[in-house]
Amino acid sequence: MPASSASSVVPDAADDGARIVGVARVDDRTRDLTIDSPAVGTQRVRLIVPRGFEADTSRRWPVLYLLHGASDSYISWTRSTDVAALTASTNLLVVMPEAGDHGYYSDWWNGGTGGPPMWETFHIVELRQLLERNWRAGDKRVVAGLSMGGMGAMTYAARHPGMFLAAASFSGVVDTPLGGVRDRAMWGDPRAQQDIWRDHNPTDLAPKLRGLPLYVSYGDGSPGPLEPAIGIDALEQRIARENEHFLAALRDAGIAVTVDAYGAGTHSWPYWERALHRSMPLLLEALGEQS
Repeated sequence: MPASSASSVVPDAADDGARIVGVARVDDRTRDLTIDSPAVGTQRVRLIVPRGFEADTSRRWPVLYLLHGASDSYISWTRSTDVAALTASTNLLVVMPEAGDHGYYSDWWNGGTGGPPMWETFHIVELRQLLERNWRAGDKRVVAGLSMGGMGAMTYAARHPGMFLAAASFSGVVDTPLGGVRDRAMWGDPRAQQDIWRDHNPTDLAPKLRGLPLYVSYGDGSPGPLEPAIGIDALEQRIARENEHFLAALRDAGIAVTVDAYGAGTHSWPYWERALHRSMPLLLEALGEQS
């Protein structure tokens, strides 16, 4: 039974005690969960439930995880794209978790002591268990993300074999040594803790993506058709170089990937919304769903 179906229902906890402590109904399909987590404290997760979710209480639903970028939040996908309309005719349970301003989808090193924030544990263990135990999430999952979230999508898919059936990155931070990451609390020093850096760098992890349908899109940073008034975008130019490195690593490993290197385009939402549309057939096919 969904946690929102009755106020008297106490949601089942995750193995480590993480628990859903609040559910807010945003609209007919959108719910905001408040979760108390040992890994990251109190955080929010936005869900878009499929039509028929509340009527069909015995069914488990395929899951699309959408990961947000840096300096943004769990509401960004519904705020800035038409994801609700795009998925209205599908059976997808869309999951949009909080990941911190610059959490980089990682359990932080913290000088070797570990401990919070542990975003990877929150998303991969706690949230998965809570959704399966309280929101009828099934075991078929795909993941997509933009910018920092593109890094998260590819890293999670590589680091957790079998958890995701496909992964998509839109303007993703996919070669982290080039990405300007400066917070040493996260992965430590790039030289002294180089193994940790490699374990969180999609380019280094590329061979572990073998067998997964992959989608990668990015622009070249020049003004594009969706926002022609914007000037040269140095961030997307750097992102393009990262993606070229990532794609080269995939090619070297003999791994196929669907690429949309669309040229003119900046690091902005109109391109990511378009990428979500363009990648949806690949994601749905991986789940065994019709597009």
